[in-house]
Amino acid sequence: MLAAALLASLSPLPLFAKVDPQVEAAVKAVYPALVRIYVVSEEGGAGRMQKQRASGSGTIIHPDGYILTNHHVAGRATRIVVNLADRQELRATLVGTDPLADLAVLKIDKKDLRDPNMPLPVAKFGDSSELAVGDTVLAMGSPAGLSQSVTQGIVANTEMIAPGGSMRLDGEAVGELVRWIGHDAVIFGGNSGGPLVNLKGEIVGVNEVGIGSLGGAIPSNLASKVSGQLIADGCVRRSWIGLGVQPLLKTIRANEGILVSGVIADSPAAAAGLQAGDLVSRCNGVAVAASRAPEDIPVFNRILLESPIGSEVVMEGTRNGAPMTWKAATVEREAAEPREKELLSWGMTARDLTKLAARALLRADNRAAVVQSLRPGGAAAYSKPAITPGDLILEVAGQPITNTADLIRVTAELTKDKTKPEPTLVGYEHNGHSFLTVVKIGPEPESDKPGLARKAWIGIDTQVISSDLAEALAIPGAKGVRVTQIYPGSNAEKSGLKVGDLILKLDGTVISASRPEDSDVFTSLIRQYKIGTEVTLAGRRGKDEQTLKLALEASPESSVELDSHECKPLEFNSRDIAKSDRITEKLPDTLQGVLITEVKGSGWAALGGLANGDILMSIDGKATDSIKTLKTQLDELEKSKRSPFVLFVKRGITTRYVELEPSW
Repeated sequence: MLAAALLASLSPLPLFAKVDPQVEAAVKAVYPALVRIYVVSEEGGAGRMQKQRASGSGTIIHPDGYILTNHHVAGRATRIVVNLADRQELRATLVGTDPLADLAVLKIDKKDLRDPNMPLPVAKFGDSSELAVGDTVLAMGSPAGLSQSVTQGIVANTEMIAPGGSMRLDGEAVGELVRWIGHDAVIFGGNSGGPLVNLKGEIVGVNEVGIGSLGGAIPSNLASKVSGQLIADGCVRRSWIGLGVQPLLKTIRANEGILVSGVIADSPAAAAGLQAGDLVSRCNGVAVAASRAPEDIPVFNRILLESPIGSEVVMEGTRNGAPMTWKAATVEREAAEPREKELLSWGMTARDLTKLAARALLRADNRAAVVQSLRPGGAAAYSKPAITPGDLILEVAGQPITNTADLIRVTAELTKDKTKPEPTLVGYEHNGHSFLTVVKIGPEPESDKPGLARKAWIGIDTQVISSDLAEALAIPGAKGVRVTQIYPGSNAEKSGLKVGDLILKLDGTVISASRPEDSDVFTSLIRQYKIGTEVTLAGRRGKDEQTLKLALEASPESSVELDSHECKPLEFNSRDIAKSDRITEKLPDTLQGVLITEVKGSGWAALGGLANGDILMSIDGKATDSIKTLKTQLDELEKSKRSPFVLFVKRGITTRYVELEPSW
């Protein structure tokens, strides 16, 4: 491992005392192009697009500001910030992403640099096929989001794949295409997307995973090709023929070839006549070495995947020992899992149904939207019969649904200008069976909060005088309550009642409370009086007996009666501040704001740092004195799609600024 000095940020280059000159040169060649990446990403779950923060690494690979990283770092990002090696912080955009190779390309705008004319440091790709076990390599990145760092190790394996099966990203099995470069240069979470560098100062891999003591890097030859396509087209298009393969069985003594494990019906491979049990020994003129282990599969898959779309793939081999030739016309490969979309009024997320998934369901076509996740208690989950994840939405209000775009469009038409949910007939498919259900689609109405009947209130909190407490206070056998709190401004305070006073009688009647379960006895007695009635309290203060008179007040407004609001886009709930809040939290009457009652996990508010119990006092410097004001402010923010904006909140005895950056 490199000296600790190499862990420092490069601005300027750290001193390389007693470091191998080759290592020093390699670090100087790539380290300036190393970046830290911070993202807010989204993924469907519990009926909504859940947000989460993550960090990773990347490398500037083009003078125009293109950055190479992993798909699992930034492929689902809605917001990206990168830190350059000289500590400039810049916004970045997602140019394109490829979950099958687990690679993504970002871009920074050079106009955002402190000096827009400054040339960016750029790292160059090397030839990963030249790597051999034992070669020295350097892993660069930002472990756990720390400043850029470097570790050193050797190549341990040039054909490593995930043990026990492929790593899946957005439904794609990465191991179908990628064989990692295994190495023992130490990496941790946050190193993902960072470069693996040889002693020539070239990128020979993109670090992706850690397995035990080894790191796994995507070979640079694959990364270079994929990143070039992403920069040029924003996506990677690959061929597909519907052929499944596996390693040769132990009983097969062939010296070359790969075993056909299956062929998808109605696919190009099926049309070409391929069958399970066939051995393919050549593909497009390239000899297929004997595939004896899962590590050999990606080599064959790459030949098929990288063939031009619409071209003819020629395969040679044998069937039951007889020579065979097959010709299959390739078609474009679909994404394994199209990106899901959020439908708030349904309380669900949904995605398109792929042709391959439709075949797996034995359907004639893929004209449907697939339910990906549901919010418990949401409109879709509450329908009867209830829609469940995996169901196919086929028709809404008599309109056919062929994909999620249709579903979103029809929903918008049905809910336009509506103030409450509309019962809507929905046709869907569950486990191959056709069902109808009614879903109440539309905005959820503000809950009606009828005022509660006011009861008499004395303005104090109390505890029961238990038999043990009575003994300790030298009043054995006494019953009643002890004052634990007096509400500021109440008649109890004005009467001179103090914390610690004992109340033994109410209007001459003993208060029959002597056990913990009698805690509501005194309050119940008070509630039986009319508001404004003057009562007499008899008891003790210390060793002295005392009698006080006071008029009973109306009970304070309950929190359930106050105006409240659920902000669905930002995912937090709030209400006006109750009198009881001011009393228990000792909030001055001059403090204006709204109380945050719930911040939902993985939402924009949670990501920005808003917390349950915060008192929101202003938004972008404008006072938020009530729920009515808050609704107006939030409506304006959503209409203008302003992002970021700043909340000023009181949290306990401190205040703080909370910056939210939603993608409206």
